[in-house]
Order: sequence, then C-alpha cells, then structure tokens
Amino acid sequence: YDTGGEGERWQVKKIHVKPGCSLSLQMHHHRAEHWVVVQGTACVERDGDTLLLSENQSAYIPLGCRHRLSNPGHIPLELIEVQSGPYLGEDDIVRFEDHYGRTSG
Repeated sequence: YDTGGEGERWQVKKIHVKPGCSLSLQMHHHRAEHWVVVQGTACVERDGDTLLLSENQSAYIPLGCRHRLSNPGHIPLELIEVQSGPYLGEDDIVRFEDHYGRTSG
C-alpha cells in the first residue's frame, strides 16, 4: 500500500492487489474502513457476505467486522482505503487466515 495522508483519527491508503491474489481475512478493534475501487474488480468479504465491486463503487467495513479483499479480475486492483477511529496502528489487525504466513499484530 501507499500512504496518502493522515490525521489524528483518520488515514488514507492506496491499496494494490495483483490479479488472482487476496489479502488476509482480518478484523480491527479500533478502526472502520471505507474502500473505493479506482481500477479493476474487488471481491469484498464482510462477515460472511460477499460483494463484487467495480470502478467507482465502494464498501464500508465497520469496526469489528471480519473482512477480506481479493482481486478476481485480470488487471491489477487499486482502491482507496479511508481508515477512521481512535487508533490506526498496524498492530490493530487480528488475522484469521493469511496466505503469506503473517500473524496478528
């Protein structure tokens, strides 16, 4: 990801996901996230529900929600993530499944 700016209770990131890849199934105790697709197709898992999003569509990930982002398409997925909450540290990640062997923060 690339960081696009931050304040005391918010942070903006640009997330890149290669075709056929996915991020970990995770949740956060202290932040919610808003995702806006700017290129490609996003498959968003949210507490057992699945959404398929294309350019200019968005999803809200509430605090405490199990979620995963994947790219089912043939081109790179790029999305803008806006995080908001009282604590935005990278150690506020509880991972349930991860294809890259990462553990919780």
